[in-house]
Amino acid sequence: MGIPSAEESSVAVVTATKEVRRLDRVVIRFAGDSGDGMQLAGDRFTSETASFGNDLSTLPNFPAEIRAPAGTLPGVSSFQLHFADHDILTPGDAPDVLVAMNPAALQANIADVPRGAEIIVNTDEFTKRAMQKVGYASSPLEDGSLDRFSVHGVPLTTLVVEALKGFDLSRKDAGRSKNMFALGLLSWMYHRPTEDTEAFLRAKFARRPEIAAANVAAFRAGWNFGETTEDFAVSYEVRPAAAFPAGTYRSISGNLALSYGLVAASRQADLPLYLGSYPITPASDILHELSKHKNFGVRTFQAEDEIAGIGAALGAAFGGSLAVTTTSGPGVALKSETIGLAVSLELPLLVVDIQRGGPSTGLPTKTEQADLLQAMYGRNGEAPVPIVAPKTPADCFDAALEAARIALTYRTPVFLLSDGYLANGSEPWRIPPVDELPYLKTEFSHGPNHTLDDGSEVFWPYKRDPETLARPWAVPGTPGLEHRIGGIEKQDGTGNISYDPANHDFMVRTRQAKIDGIDVPDLDADDPTGNASLLVLGWGSSYGPITAAVRRLRAAGESVAQAHLRHLNPFPRNLGELLKRYDKVVVPEMNLGQLATLLRAKYLIDVISYTQVTGMPFKAEQLATVLKEALDG
Repeated sequence: MGIPSAEESSVAVVTATKEVRRLDRVVIRFAGDSGDGMQLAGDRFTSETASFGNDLSTLPNFPAEIRAPAGTLPGVSSFQLHFADHDILTPGDAPDVLVAMNPAALQANIADVPRGAEIIVNTDEFTKRAMQKVGYASSPLEDGSLDRFSVHGVPLTTLVVEALKGFDLSRKDAGRSKNMFALGLLSWMYHRPTEDTEAFLRAKFARRPEIAAANVAAFRAGWNFGETTEDFAVSYEVRPAAAFPAGTYRSISGNLALSYGLVAASRQADLPLYLGSYPITPASDILHELSKHKNFGVRTFQAEDEIAGIGAALGAAFGGSLAVTTTSGPGVALKSETIGLAVSLELPLLVVDIQRGGPSTGLPTKTEQADLLQAMYGRNGEAPVPIVAPKTPADCFDAALEAARIALTYRTPVFLLSDGYLANGSEPWRIPPVDELPYLKTEFSHGPNHTLDDGSEVFWPYKRDPETLARPWAVPGTPGLEHRIGGIEKQDGTGNISYDPANHDFMVRTRQAKIDGIDVPDLDADDPTGNASLLVLGWGSSYGPITAAVRRLRAAGESVAQAHLRHLNPFPRNLGELLKRYDKVVVPEMNLGQLATLLRAKYLIDVISYTQVTGMPFKAEQLATVLKEALDG
């Protein structure tokens, strides 16, 4: 079944030179070897598009190998950008334009390209050997296999070498600027601003002015080629989006937004931020970014392994910092004992898991939502931990603040579950004024909090707040507040070592009650008609594809309700009641049904689980088809 998008339309405007066709949305994919600069070209096109005022969503996709053999399918890197004159939610199901820098890039991506789409190929790379390397028995540029597309053969390497012949560069070095030539051509095709890209190139290569000038020249040559060649008779205009609320915007990736959210949380809490981390894809960018912000009281520690990273972070939490450790699924496994220690010590600690495909090393550069049960149960004993999940790249900022609120208020480690799709994807983000940020100031203990039977006053490290069940937070070195810490069970109140069975039962149940009692907002369902029989429930990065699919169904006259979970432990208190309002509940996940398992166990509702573990996000059309089948069934 195919449900047409209500977004697709175009208006043609003919000028004295070339036709300018007006579109409301476009999906472009740059693809080439991992050394061809596709991510850089995509990032720059994204920045140009953001400065122009379009709404946008991106999907970088790169190989796990540091440098796969050139011209091979495992070495193909791509960057997809969807931009529009209205609100959009996904990087697009399929590219309207594919830029293929070599045969491998064409072979790896052609299955995604719809009939009638434009393909720009670098004909210089379509040698017999390069084509045989990826399984082409004959040239796809000549054998008619691409007749269903609009193909533009451009000798990119030859053109860029010719454009740079005035520079003291070898042919190989000059050819490295072909990504900038392609970027210039696409910038002409879609009327993108160019000043910021030229300024970026001059700044990036400030120490090598000759290279900077060569890249700027290649970029301009690509623009001029589009303007003068007869092969590109049409350019396209996508007007700025008009639906944005007033404010200051920038394009932001999920990992960058999360980093800024952590810094903001530390400032709002008036606590130093400490990150204990070990580099791991796709979480490393957070470590890289936070290391730049010492001026905000941020201290970063790149540990020798995952266990040392979280150990240092937990020590910083004991010392009075807003403590964070960042990792991905394999690192969570290594950190699990220390997370259990943090549960026992009842100290605030943010465990940021940027999920990727697993198990084991799995798919380091691909996305998945398969760490939910690991976050929920992946520790020995009864060790409950709150779980928060952002839904978009920009939402990673707010999710970081929310995770910090819970950790500081309830003295507990908190999981923040992002994923590779959110981490590397980007979208416009409204920079919030400081007065819109939550107040997170936390008070340390400064004196005794308990009176013994003999009238003497003492400090009990496990005497709890009756409302939150959080224990006091005493900074080491505070006179009179000395106390034990450790992994062995503690006596209620005093914190002394205890092997008493009744005390252990009480402490286990109290720690669980503390998590169960966390204040999270009720979940609202988006149900415009109020009479939908089907609810689609998601969590994390599935928000964009789900929402786009629901929009398509509603545009086709269907009645569908939608809800999206940010808090996965504890669930919103009204979730069970909400689920029972609907005849059917569909739960799409990029795993084998982990949220569905939790919902069935807790609420005894047989939700319909729809799953995918391809390392790529859902497509809107794919989900629209599934939801329509559920409605009709």
